[in-house]
Amino acid sequence: MFLLSGMSLQPWMRAPACKFLICLGVLLVGLQYMFSGTFHTYRHETLFYIHGGAHPSHSLSWHNAMRNNATNSSTAALLLMNLTANTAVSTAETLILHSIADNLNITNKNGSEFKNLTTSQLSLCPLVPTDLRGPVGISDVAHTMDQLELLFDNLEPGGHYTPQSCKARSRVALIIPYRDRPSQLNAFLYHMHPFLQKQQLEYGIIIVEQAGYGPFNRAMLMNIGFVEAQKLHEYDCFIFHDVDLLPEDDRNLYTCPEQPRHMSVAVSTLKYKLPYKDIFGGVSALTLDQFKTVNGFSNKFWGWGGEDDDMANRLKYHDYHISRYPANIARYKMLPHRRQPANPKRHEFLYNGNKRFNTDGLNNLQYQRQELKLNKLYTWVLVEISESR
Repeated sequence: MFLLSGMSLQPWMRAPACKFLICLGVLLVGLQYMFSGTFHTYRHETLFYIHGGAHPSHSLSWHNAMRNNATNSSTAALLLMNLTANTAVSTAETLILHSIADNLNITNKNGSEFKNLTTSQLSLCPLVPTDLRGPVGISDVAHTMDQLELLFDNLEPGGHYTPQSCKARSRVALIIPYRDRPSQLNAFLYHMHPFLQKQQLEYGIIIVEQAGYGPFNRAMLMNIGFVEAQKLHEYDCFIFHDVDLLPEDDRNLYTCPEQPRHMSVAVSTLKYKLPYKDIFGGVSALTLDQFKTVNGFSNKFWGWGGEDDDMANRLKYHDYHISRYPANIARYKMLPHRRQPANPKRHEFLYNGNKRFNTDGLNNLQYQRQELKLNKLYTWVLVEISESR
């Protein structure tokens, strides 16, 4: 610049030179601002979310701060282009960036949506997700449903989730038999959504609620959940899950292996010990074909107990064996709840169960669906069932 100031420029050279110097100055100032301020600030916030923010509120505060600073400027678009150009961007960061891009409708230089830059050619997610760390805490903080809906803004209607950084290997339906446990449901949703997303699953949570005040039929509700889930998505793995059980280790993969899996091996109220060899209660996983082969659960068990042991007998009858993770991985915290009245006929039904395996289950299931709602965090199915059906 000092050379130019000492030169005698011809009139035809002065205007272009001046424009050139102004543009160069603006470019240098912009680059300095980006790399010294904005870029590093948001990069730090992203790393805080990934490594230090297990609590979903971190995601909320970071996301809102990003949105507030980006909606009226090009900062977000610039950040997205720079971060995605970096091959070291983690899976979780990519998910956050996609969410921001979707909300702000950011486009690239070719005019196409930002998310199309990466979703058109997705590779399969790893067999074992790389971000799993083992033991996870169970929060005792109570949240309302409205608070939960603000925390999880990356879900499709009905609580369905699909990874955006890779193609999920499993399409999992969590079937939850339910009636009148709102606080446990909130705790379940708060814990399970981050847990499942970390495992890079495509999943949906289906709450099947029994209407009325008659005896509770957990097994029939799980059969109904299986039927209704297939109407929603092409699930290939079904996990039947009590609402009061929360997994304590993220290495406990919510997938379906070659053999049916009993997942809740070590439960807090049972001193983290397996009570007996053939137990199949609490949380269990079966593939689509396995569940159809055994004709689902029995519909006979009204009240507490018996239906899981009957399912274990069905599995053995069809030459399946129950698989399990080690007890130090398949650990569950049981939330406090009031125990349901026991089924007085459960022993009789268990003793004669093999006579009904082919006639009692999916193929004689009858129910009246009263309502189905695709809520933000889960799919809600309200059904009417009765012993006379």
